[in-house]
Amino acid sequence: MLEFMPLILFAVICVVLMFGFPVALSLAGTALAFAGLGMGLEALGINAHFDPSFLSAFPNRLYGIMTNQTLLAVPLFVLMGVLLEKSKVAETLLDAMALLFGSLRGGLGISVTLVGMMLAASTGIVGATVVTMGLLSLPTMLKRGYSMPLATGTICATGTLGQIIPPSIALVLLGDVLSSAYQQAQLSMGIFSPKTVSVGDLFMGALVPGLILVALYIAYVAFIAWLKPEAAPPADREELMEELGHQGSLFTLLLKGLVPPIVLIIAVLGSILGGFATPTEASAVGAFGALVLALAYRQLDFNTLKEALRSTAHVTTMVFLILIGAALFSLVFRAFGGEELIHEVFNNMPGGVVGATLVVMVVIFLLGFILDFIEITFVVVPIVGPILLAMGLDPVWLGIMIAINLQTSFLTPPFGFALFYLRGVAPESVPTSAIYRGVIPFIGLQIAMLIALAFFPELATWLPAQF
Repeated sequence: MLEFMPLILFAVICVVLMFGFPVALSLAGTALAFAGLGMGLEALGINAHFDPSFLSAFPNRLYGIMTNQTLLAVPLFVLMGVLLEKSKVAETLLDAMALLFGSLRGGLGISVTLVGMMLAASTGIVGATVVTMGLLSLPTMLKRGYSMPLATGTICATGTLGQIIPPSIALVLLGDVLSSAYQQAQLSMGIFSPKTVSVGDLFMGALVPGLILVALYIAYVAFIAWLKPEAAPPADREELMEELGHQGSLFTLLLKGLVPPIVLIIAVLGSILGGFATPTEASAVGAFGALVLALAYRQLDFNTLKEALRSTAHVTTMVFLILIGAALFSLVFRAFGGEELIHEVFNNMPGGVVGATLVVMVVIFLLGFILDFIEITFVVVPIVGPILLAMGLDPVWLGIMIAINLQTSFLTPPFGFALFYLRGVAPESVPTSAIYRGVIPFIGLQIAMLIALAFFPELATWLPAQF
């Protein structure tokens, strides 16, 4: 029984998190309780397979977290997203795209998908995107006769694009964890000058799969509009412009709505892809650009700036506290011999590396029902990452697979966070069952994307290799 203590520790962590306790305190508190139990059993002469020497590495881990240059991108990207949300860029952009495509069957759904893609490339915050799109586009889509499942499913799915389309906070966190796992895997193979996997590599690797997902979403909306015209009817452009309250030409509105966010996206992603800046430096460019946009749209005052800074500090503090708790959990897990146990299980698994990868993907997908992506990134990936990478998997490919899998968990009923976000802002006339029905086809598209990546890893690895 005691040899399975690492698995018991993992199970207890999941149960504690399900009860809704703060993530950082749950990770650290449970890990400390098990560490005390392990040392107590060893003191009583009971072999608990616990090596307390692992805990001596915690101060160095803590120092490494607080001085990590990559993680500096987190508060800056969060600030960029919050400022863009406050500056009403999304509202202007959505109006412009709705007027451009609204006269087509399924045009409003296509507009929502394209705006979701641009917001994902501008903010990278799933909750803000889903809420913003839900408030701005859902009433218009329903008024124009769109079916509830199609409208709600499109909004939820495109909102989760912030998980995979760079610059994504999820990719920043995943890149840091995977880089440590990759170094650990190389050291275990006797490579004493280990390479790292950068956040920039993950950004480039995510670009092609992210754009393919956008194309799949648009194709699905267009197919439904063709198959069931009554589910996605066209809108009259003049009526739509009058309803949205815009004066002047469509060209002027497009210029105002499209150009600023596209310039910001090019400034952030272009500087990374062109090699002019690291993701951390690009995040500073993005935050400054978002500040300029908020000023240009005349949406920035002292209270707005104070609220944006408070939100940024809140998210950043949460992330770093979770990192500290996860580091302690990881050390206690290894002190109980968890790494060797998982390695042995994977090596004895039928199918070798394919079977091990499939099991990990299924476990992450199932955990997505009950845990947030940050919790899965900091709890699960450090355990399985070094072992899978030591078995020969490409770190960029593995990172993109995990990211899309975590994106799918945002949509999965009944606990998908995107569903909760939309339920909170959707009219009472929209039943929860309609939201659940609406996301199922998009979950299928994301699973299809995972399968395509499994058979064609070049979708994720080709672009980073070119740079």
